[in-house]
Amino acid sequence: MSVFRDDFLWGGACAANQFEGAWDVDGKGASVPDMCTNGSHTVPKWVTTTIHPDRLYPSHEAIDFYHHYEEDIALFAEMGFKTFRTSINWTRIFPNGWETEPNEKGLEFYDRVFDCCKKHGIEPLVTISHYELPYALVEKYNGWASRELIGFYMNYCKTIFERYKDKVKYWLTFNEINAGMMAFGQVLSTGTVQGYEGPAMGAPDDPQTRLQALHHQFVASAQAIIYAHAHYPQFKMGCMLAYGQSYAMTCDPDDQLANQQGMNEHNWYCGDVHVRGEYPYFAKRLWKELGVEIRMEPEDAETLKKGVVDFYTFSYYMTSCVTTHKDVEGIGGNLLGGVKNPYLKASDWGWQIDPKGLRYALNEIYGRYRIPLMVVENGLGAYDVKGEDGIVHDSYRIDYLRDHIAQMAEAVKDGVDLMGYTPWGCIDLVSASTGEMAKRYGFIYVNKFDDGTGDLSRERKDSFYWYKKVIASNGEEL
Repeated sequence: MSVFRDDFLWGGACAANQFEGAWDVDGKGASVPDMCTNGSHTVPKWVTTTIHPDRLYPSHEAIDFYHHYEEDIALFAEMGFKTFRTSINWTRIFPNGWETEPNEKGLEFYDRVFDCCKKHGIEPLVTISHYELPYALVEKYNGWASRELIGFYMNYCKTIFERYKDKVKYWLTFNEINAGMMAFGQVLSTGTVQGYEGPAMGAPDDPQTRLQALHHQFVASAQAIIYAHAHYPQFKMGCMLAYGQSYAMTCDPDDQLANQQGMNEHNWYCGDVHVRGEYPYFAKRLWKELGVEIRMEPEDAETLKKGVVDFYTFSYYMTSCVTTHKDVEGIGGNLLGGVKNPYLKASDWGWQIDPKGLRYALNEIYGRYRIPLMVVENGLGAYDVKGEDGIVHDSYRIDYLRDHIAQMAEAVKDGVDLMGYTPWGCIDLVSASTGEMAKRYGFIYVNKFDDGTGDLSRERKDSFYWYKKVIASNGEEL
């Protein structure tokens, strides 16, 4: 018998900005990713203030899910998906973000998507804001730096909650909200890059602006959850963090302390606000050391206390090490880099592969919060090359996912309440960090390439058939 619960939500995850395309179709406005050029492992992608005709903007077409959604959802159903994590593109509903009346054509698109999911017995899991901030809000308000965005976000939430109340049960308020704890998060998450043009990783950083913007996101998330619980008791409201599991490099107490502080800052700062409804005990010292003073309205504390989540979701790709010592080898990663762990292998992009770290992370999170958990991003970005038979034989991806699912099973045996698993980029899509197509995650190969060419046809990889068996056996047949 499977260790996973009978109603375990097997599926896959995508984001509107990375796979929808149709960036200016049917009244859609420009979001921040629509202003981002392509890049690569070695060449940074840029954020621009206007569209440069001589540059490639990968989100403009992406893999054109907008026109292929029926075909794609049918493929997900063929694998046996119980759930599909996707996001709503804010600018399809409110092109500038501040309108009072929604764009009906945008609403109708998601009606079709969710109806198609339901037809195939797939439960949508919807991220309300997955790095799709309207660019007009960056231009006018410097993104989430302005408290006015809370009202705009709430208007957006009320609109989609009412529209999809009979079609969507599971909601996540913000994707990887702890990106706001990192300088890179300014572009994708907080949108605090008013007037900036240049490498996405290179925007000038002001921790005061960034953490104030993050506070506004916390309040917006809490307000949305309070509203949902009051008006739609059937909804389950979750948070989503980029979980950065790290280890102290040595038993030097300085390394241990540095790792503890890193875990506090990157994981528990945001998790505590979402789950416990208050800033953690270490926040005041952190603010002081960063020279930050968070401006809060008198009602904010009560809002945060009331607007806590029903379940906790996170992305997990890798782990890293932390040290205070010099002369160590660094590694890259999802939002967070770190120091190389000599006991681990790495992906084509230098992300270290650590399945046991997922078990460790699940135990850490569940031990702290004791609410249901869900792994909503996990996977291997790799260069996929077709074999002589024209098929992608991605045994490396199967190995990665198999090992991680096996460790999830161990965590369940440990006593962790795990409700689902949605590997990232279940169909190939544009990379958020580098803006390239070559970094592929999917079970489904899309014929679209870094130079923008490709006929967008879809093909099943070996991992497609493997994952189908995993789901059919509820995780027993790996």
